[in-house]
Amino acid sequence: MKLELHKISVRRICFGEATHVENGLLTVNREELKALIMEDRGLAGVELDLAHPGEDTRIMPVKDALEPRAKLSGPGEVFPGFIGPLDTTVGEGQTLVLEGAAVLTAGRLVAAQEGIVDMSGPGADYTPFSRTANLVLVLTPREGVRLHEAEQCCRLAGLKAAHYLAAECRAAAARADRVAVYDFQPLSETLARHPNLPKVAYVYMLQSQGLLHDTWVYGVDAKRILPTLMSPTEIMDGAIVSGNCVSACDKNNTFSHQNNPIIEALFKRHGTELNFVGVVVTNENVTLADKQRSSSLAIRLVRLLGAEAAIISEEGFGNPDADLILNCVKAEKAGVKTVLVTDEYAGTNGASQSLADSCPEGDAVVTAGNANATIILPAMAKVIGDPGQAEVVAGGFFGSRRPDGSLEVELQAIMGATCELGLSRIGAYTI
Repeated sequence: MKLELHKISVRRICFGEATHVENGLLTVNREELKALIMEDRGLAGVELDLAHPGEDTRIMPVKDALEPRAKLSGPGEVFPGFIGPLDTTVGEGQTLVLEGAAVLTAGRLVAAQEGIVDMSGPGADYTPFSRTANLVLVLTPREGVRLHEAEQCCRLAGLKAAHYLAAECRAAAARADRVAVYDFQPLSETLARHPNLPKVAYVYMLQSQGLLHDTWVYGVDAKRILPTLMSPTEIMDGAIVSGNCVSACDKNNTFSHQNNPIIEALFKRHGTELNFVGVVVTNENVTLADKQRSSSLAIRLVRLLGAEAAIISEEGFGNPDADLILNCVKAEKAGVKTVLVTDEYAGTNGASQSLADSCPEGDAVVTAGNANATIILPAMAKVIGDPGQAEVVAGGFFGSRRPDGSLEVELQAIMGATCELGLSRIGAYTI
């Protein structure tokens, strides 16, 4: 499956008469986009705002982040199952990307587990969305709409907006700043081409525990699927969509699925250092029986691929740690070497147990940081959304919001701070 990403660099966004992109400026027809979003009868209102890197601006609470993309050619449309026909797959052809832009869905939406994005100050050092030009949708569900319906309304609003922005800019595709090509060949071909390279699979754990802890694969709630094999190019085309209302720091938002750094790194090394044989998408479950079943089926797929090693990434913490460890143990016992990617909840002083589960086999682990570490976020001149949510978001507490407008929170409250896919701004090195 060959996918070309035609990337147009966006440095700023403004509102204007027609939606188009030119010389790094994305102009958006505010009323046209609002009308598209308000076709959803579950919404009482939407306000559109803008936030750029370096501005004295805070956005909260943020539910999801999405990168504007639309198909130029090939089957289907980005975000399959939500946009375009239901009977086609994605991951092939040409896709337009407005690189450097993001759509953020915000407002007092569903639950406490949303996040904060600061465009400047110390908080900006922890979120990747302090570096993007952001179109913010402040959404208000209708009174009486149930929680899962409100989440759906907000999720669809973000998907529609991200697709609309790129679709309206298709005429500029010929002026793309760069084209990135990803060619994922069938297993038989890649084995023949690279017979002497170590075969590496990626086990992609998705939050799928229900009660608004959900991820969508081709429009299907992931808790309804068994572990499955996917091309990494499908994921780049939006086949995996976040519906999660979980801690903001390690929520794999839709933007991070579209730009998964683990997939990018495996592609970069494919054919030279390793043979990237496929992505196994698997669940994070609630009951022990379901965890045992899914981990067995996921590692069976890894073995069928002939993988000698696997990278396993987690989403969330606590209960999903058991899924992570089961995948690790079963892979290692099958002779497949593993590297785990997770984050830590080690207490504000870093002295507590980092994961809820562990195993001797898990001896190669990449950490995305300690989500319990605390930070002081200074007051901002402008707040988009509802600043009052600081005391109820995960990572906040009563007293988090100070009289001067500053916030004391854990990194847990910052969008993408400890992303377990590596799409974050915390770095580390081995000494």
